[in-house]
Amino acid sequence: MGIRFLIIDDHEAYREWLGHHLTSEWVDSTVVSHDPSGGDLLPADTDAADFDLLFLDHRWESGSGIEALSQLKQRRGCPPVICMTPQGDQSVIGKALEAGADDVLPKGRLEHDRLATLVRGALSGGRSGMSRPRAEVSEPGDEAAAFTLKGHRFVQRIAVGGVSSIYLMERERDEEKVVVKVLTEVPDVADGKRDFDRFLQEYELISAIRHPNVVRIYDLGIADDHAFIVMEYFRLGDLKTRIAQGINVFQAAELLFQMAGALDAIHRVGVLHRDLKPGNVMCRDDGTVALIDFGLAKRMRMSLELTRTGEIFGTPYYMSPEQGHGEPADARADIYSLGVIFYEMLTRKKPFAAASPMGVIYKHRHANIPHLPVAARPWQDLFESMVAKDPADRPGSATELMERLREVQGRLG
Repeated sequence: MGIRFLIIDDHEAYREWLGHHLTSEWVDSTVVSHDPSGGDLLPADTDAADFDLLFLDHRWESGSGIEALSQLKQRRGCPPVICMTPQGDQSVIGKALEAGADDVLPKGRLEHDRLATLVRGALSGGRSGMSRPRAEVSEPGDEAAAFTLKGHRFVQRIAVGGVSSIYLMERERDEEKVVVKVLTEVPDVADGKRDFDRFLQEYELISAIRHPNVVRIYDLGIADDHAFIVMEYFRLGDLKTRIAQGINVFQAAELLFQMAGALDAIHRVGVLHRDLKPGNVMCRDDGTVALIDFGLAKRMRMSLELTRTGEIFGTPYYMSPEQGHGEPADARADIYSLGVIFYEMLTRKKPFAAASPMGVIYKHRHANIPHLPVAARPWQDLFESMVAKDPADRPGSATELMERLREVQGRLG
């Protein structure tokens, strides 16, 4: 009998995407897809013990996957559970691990091989019967502690990708928590050299920017077999979490202004972000936000050369029509993504949704622009200009966007 997977998530398109990857790797497997938003954590007439591995979203509109995870792991015969978390949200990842998750799967870009490795690792642990305790600080020999950094204490591993790993650490001199992104190997072969160059480029792109709404970079280090970046830690998680809690019109407009300011700063140094989404906007304790994850960012002068290949970069829900079709993109593509985020802050929904990524890309170019809620109607014209199908109809720069934002705020008093 093949492996039995259960995917518990309220996003149908994501369940289909994940199920496709699982069945293509394990051709004899069975994938059961379940939407928990109706109130039932598990499909009717099933038990968690009926499956070999569970994928559990960290939250849905009517429930908390973290709370459900704690309950599941107390059941005898519970299989390994991989908790699906927001990309880069250290707070949620930590809570999932504390609740007993055998591993975490950050939603967003993920290589098929990395997913397969993650699944095999979870399956190899077998059925625990009860949740396994997880130490906040790793024991000697723990895989998560393979990377050590002088002057820092290890707290936990946050994520592992195909190229880099991310750790939460604490500076010994002031006990401040930081995030350390590590390129685990720097081999001499060509592929490793390209990974290393991209890693350094990400550091160079961010370190060239000094703006309160861009992630703070503290240090870069290079050794014989690894490189690392030390950066700011965000205890409150990302904008996706805050959207779920509710954001009023005035708060959304102010957050939009902050994000536009960050875009203005990165565009001025010749950088396109190309992957703006709530998961890449982090929330600070003082109420401000900061852009992170410049892994897809490119210098503007390189954008034409790159897009000629027809490659598609970004996340479909937030992707401009020109990005979605592999066409040349400039700063106005980032402004489009910001417009999508603005809509989501005001409605908790995405303006364009479909059953497949290509369906979403099609709607970005062809579907009518939706209306904002009645309370946000004064912002409708600005929103429509941000998500205009033709880049020529959008604000020409983040500076212009900020000016128009302040104009609307001024009229509203």
